[in-house]
Amino acid sequence: MKNLTVIHHPLIQRDITFLRDERTPNYQFRQTLSRIAGMMAFQVTKDFSVTEFSVETPLEKTEGYKLKENIIIVPVLRAGLGMVEGFLDVLPEAQVGHVGLYRNEETLQPVDYYSKFPKKLAKSLVILIDPMLATGGSATAALTFLKNKGAKNIRVVCLVAAPEGVKVVARHHPDVPIFCAVVDRELNEKGYILPGLGDAGDRIFGTEP
Repeated sequence: MKNLTVIHHPLIQRDITFLRDERTPNYQFRQTLSRIAGMMAFQVTKDFSVTEFSVETPLEKTEGYKLKENIIIVPVLRAGLGMVEGFLDVLPEAQVGHVGLYRNEETLQPVDYYSKFPKKLAKSLVILIDPMLATGGSATAALTFLKNKGAKNIRVVCLVAAPEGVKVVARHHPDVPIFCAVVDRELNEKGYILPGLGDAGDRIFGTEP
């Protein structure tokens, strides 16, 4: 799909394998997820614009650069929190908003329960992050929510995507580019990605499925 970019990198492939392994403990799952997020951030931001300004080195004046866009990172609670630190390591000047959604296990539809964003949402480049893009319901709802709040320039970043979820987001938000590290085979009857890596939130925080 034209709005989908799959980030292929040997280090990311190695780390995704580590995340898939059910034996990986929670603290290593968190560390690895954060590391992958930082690596993905380089690809997601490669077309960002910069402005020039003068800077004094210890020896002379030279040209320096800073990002032109104001950046807001928005994790979808709660699993998206596991990617925030990795992105902030690469984009320390970014601000962070939050949107809280949970999936109704019967209807598989998202229900929103919390949101808080920095100012200037409409004038910022917004990066919506969530480890899993499964049915696409949560991502679609979060994108609609952000647009209703004024966001105009949005990118979606996930770790593992299902083809069904990619199609749903592309259908409802064809203007939004999607970045992922891998597209898995399919969803099961409960809406989980196969082969996937389980419930990312539970594995990040050590809670019971």
